[in-house]
Amino acid sequence: MTDDLQAWVGRRETAEDAVTLRDARRMAAMLDADRAPGAIEEGAPLPALWHWLAFAPAVGMAGLGRDGHPALGGFLPPVALERRMWAGGRLRFGAPLCIGEALRRQSEILRIAEKTGSAGRMVIVTVGHRITGAGGGSVEEQHDIAYVAMPDRFAPPPPVPLPGAAAWEHPFAATPVRLFRYSALTFNGHRIHYDLPYAQDVEKYPGLVVHGPLQATIAMEAARQRSGLAPAAMTYRGVRPLFCDDAPRALGWPVRGGRQAVAVATAGGLVTMQGDIDWVPA
Repeated sequence: MTDDLQAWVGRRETAEDAVTLRDARRMAAMLDADRAPGAIEEGAPLPALWHWLAFAPAVGMAGLGRDGHPALGGFLPPVALERRMWAGGRLRFGAPLCIGEALRRQSEILRIAEKTGSAGRMVIVTVGHRITGAGGGSVEEQHDIAYVAMPDRFAPPPPVPLPGAAAWEHPFAATPVRLFRYSALTFNGHRIHYDLPYAQDVEKYPGLVVHGPLQATIAMEAARQRSGLAPAAMTYRGVRPLFCDDAPRALGWPVRGGRQAVAVATAGGLVTMQGDIDWVPA
């Protein structure tokens, strides 16, 4: 790795935004979220992970890369590997953020690491975020972004086994419409989520790719509905791409010591995302 990339470590930026009532209502509609009457209203607690609706950079068309993301070299380092992936993250939830309130995000490039794996050279950039709301709510987050070279064919990673029989399953539809709606809600221009010729011909995926944060959000929603508890923390990582119309399901295992393992898997049992949720005691 060149010293030029390491020079990005410690770089900081601050952004201000909000998740409006309109944003939250559209998110609930996209998720088919089962919410109590009055739960999605101005000033109500913002559900966990819905802060990802905020802080998308408003980059003009000339500032986008070939993949539809903002071109690298601004806040994020100019990694010379074209294929970008939302690899995973770790979050701690304080008091809830609220729908419609002013939000502030302070971000910092925490580390840049390089490794070699089955996909060849990989660079992982970890970004730290602290999101605070005007009412005192907060989220602490570390987000891992992986960069690899564009492949000449699709080579799936080795399968990851499920950790035994799940306590519950939550099937959900991964359709082109749902992917488009989530891309629109998060202002995510990455073409692998809606442009099938690009996904297949350029990035060599067999189909449209389901967003990593959408998988994490659906797993969180399914677990919250069943536990009735508020999350204190979550860790998650993507282990395999999930494709449109893969008939996926979110899964959860019994809560032990306040922690619950969750995952997303295909109908055939291939795990695509796995994680843990720590719940606030009732």
